[in-house]
Amino acid sequence: MDLRKLKKLIELVEESGIAELEITEGEEKVRISKSGPAVPGYAWMPPMQQSVAPYPQGQCQPAPDATPNDSKTSDPSNVKKDTPEGHLVKSPMVGTFYRSSSPGSSPFVDVGQTVKVGDTLCIIEAMKLLNEIEADKNGVIKAILVENGQPVEYGEHLFVIQ
Repeated sequence: MDLRKLKKLIELVEESGIAELEITEGEEKVRISKSGPAVPGYAWMPPMQQSVAPYPQGQCQPAPDATPNDSKTSDPSNVKKDTPEGHLVKSPMVGTFYRSSSPGSSPFVDVGQTVKVGDTLCIIEAMKLLNEIEADKNGVIKAILVENGQPVEYGEHLFVIQ
């Protein structure tokens, strides 16, 4: 295959939307691959000001600003009104909340149970790792604020210990 033909093929690949081209002529074989994203519209876009009109479908949007009045912050006044008063155990990570070590097992703790510092309260699964969450205060479990299998966020209230 001559050099002019190869240059023409490279130009065609660059101008088109294809990511790869393979041609076989007799015993000669040529593969031309385009580097970078193969699908247009999925490229990273720099953050834009929030006053801009809504984004076209398929493009990223900037994350909303976290406010100090967010319901998942550590401010005890933001806890639900029906939550008993006491020490709040918060999630140290984002993940999935589990009350027991396996689906058929009994829960680590129940409401009314006495716990000591270091006792396992629950497991939070994050990125296929099971992380035991331990009591950081002696007392009695007054409330379990999260349902089994529910996703939790960093700082979300899990238990009330009194």
